[in-house]
Amino acid sequence: MLLKESKSQVSSRVLFGPAGLGGIKESLYNLKNYANLGLKACEISFTHGVYITKEEDALRIGQFAKNLGIKLSIHAPYWINFNSDDLDKIKKSKERVLQCCKVGTWLEAHRVVFHPGYYGGDKIQAYKNIKNNLLDLKRECESKGYTPKLAPEIMGKINVFGSIDEIKKLYKEVNCSFCIDFAHILARYGDYKFKETFDSFKDENEIHIHFSGIDYGEKGEKNHKKTEVSEWKSLLTNLPKNKEIIIINESKSPLEDSIEGLSIYSKIS
Repeated sequence: MLLKESKSQVSSRVLFGPAGLGGIKESLYNLKNYANLGLKACEISFTHGVYITKEEDALRIGQFAKNLGIKLSIHAPYWINFNSDDLDKIKKSKERVLQCCKVGTWLEAHRVVFHPGYYGGDKIQAYKNIKNNLLDLKRECESKGYTPKLAPEIMGKINVFGSIDEIKKLYKEVNCSFCIDFAHILARYGDYKFKETFDSFKDENEIHIHFSGIDYGEKGEKNHKKTEVSEWKSLLTNLPKNKEIIIINESKSPLEDSIEGLSIYSKIS
């Protein structure tokens, strides 16, 4: 059964959508539902493994999404660490992201979001290791003709690589994309830091955002939760102008929260 169609379908460069497409069999139905509700983005969650493996399935899903005007992205598996002491773990991390980029090319996904790694001690050395591994990964993607952009994500735990400054440096020095997760920023810093964060990426015309409510403590992120109206308003009133902005909701009810975000945005824009 389709959810009731949103009345707040607005022509905008701010695109809303959920984290999650569902299984292959229901993917086209879900995409049609998203489009009927005014949602124009969807992030396919490969967080526990790349479950779309056949080219024909990916091509069909990608073309269907494109026809509906839905921008696809991918979230790579969680178990990635480009700063491991174990070279085999780095190799497998690269293979997982490469697999996402391969399938993402078939899907015509715009970016592959991933968690870059852990500090493991020295933060400066961690940055160097992660940067060098991402440069290698980027070269391999280019050699294979993979089209999605690599998008390391700002992370929500203080002991995990992925501060605002670290992702900004990777964006500049690797010439990759990025994912701004404002729930993670709130958990990591105790503040959304909207101005500082948007200023850090002001040269980019397309901004990819993750957003939801979040529980956090002294060490940062605990878990995502429902996005409150006040949280939506805090984000939407701080969005930069003249950008294409994709907002992926990662709450426990990402579809319903995305619809609410779109509705709120239509009233304040």
